[in-house]
Amino acid sequence: MIILGIETSCDETAAAVIEGGRRVLSNIIASQTELHSPFGGVVPEIAARGHIEAIRYIVDSALDEATVNLSDIDGYAVANGPGLAGALLVGMNYGKALAYANKKPLVGVQHIEGHVCANYLDSGLEPPFLCLVVSGGHTIILGVDDYDSYRIIGSTRDDAAGEAFDKVGRLLGLPFPGGPEIDKLARTGQPDAYTFPRAKVDGFDFSFSGLKTAARDVVGRVEKDAVLPDIAASFQQAVVDVLVGKTIKACEDLGYTQVALAGGVACNHGLRIAMQDTCNAKGLPLFMPKPIYCTDNAAMIASRGYFAIAGGRADGLELNAFPQKMT
Repeated sequence: MIILGIETSCDETAAAVIEGGRRVLSNIIASQTELHSPFGGVVPEIAARGHIEAIRYIVDSALDEATVNLSDIDGYAVANGPGLAGALLVGMNYGKALAYANKKPLVGVQHIEGHVCANYLDSGLEPPFLCLVVSGGHTIILGVDDYDSYRIIGSTRDDAAGEAFDKVGRLLGLPFPGGPEIDKLARTGQPDAYTFPRAKVDGFDFSFSGLKTAARDVVGRVEKDAVLPDIAASFQQAVVDVLVGKTIKACEDLGYTQVALAGGVACNHGLRIAMQDTCNAKGLPLFMPKPIYCTDNAAMIASRGYFAIAGGRADGLELNAFPQKMT
């Protein structure tokens, strides 16, 4: 079964063609980073307009790269939330039109579930497993008990980890988005140069607002240009320690035997190394998508759509967007 996926939840216009839920035939992404960079964050109206301008070209490019026609597509998967309402509606309505015109099934894909399914791409991973989803909008530990069974084990009580990275990057005067810039700087810094707090939250939930405040205090009392790599490394280490520690504890306490990473922050070099080292020490298999599948993309949406359609699900044209976060 060949699925065409469409993703427009934030500022990437993406389309992909996936066969069998795992084999990537194409994965096309148009970024709007340069459009939003002057504002230090994503502007919803600009994002929606950018999607309108790009969506047809991106979908056609995905079909061309996969060397398939619309007649070869067996179903359509569209990201329908969470995300920016106007941006989501662009991709959803385009997918609805294609599904209606070609009389093929359509499914809406929960964006976070899509991130989880990035681990199935070019991989033999099968449920059950524990997945840490870390992005600019979410920090969630999910128990994935089957292809259609997800349960939240822990989530952030305030800022998401990616949001904290970007805001601290702004404090340090780094270009938007700040997360990747901090990751680059951290490679040449000392992670024990500054002491940042690790919030002690009950259970498997996270909190990063205090860490962000601590970073602001440090930046306010030092010549940041002289010690920028050290601040970046120390801040990143504080985030990584909490992410890895909570995830592994949840895995052990709940009896999962496989661990996966997902989301844009799963590209972070420090997080990938720390999680791999810890899983190796614990004897736990770790699955991490290629970086191109960690950030927002349509291949993960098409993969999730495949398993939904294969399970007998189909949504109607009344399918709507839900901008709110996963609960």
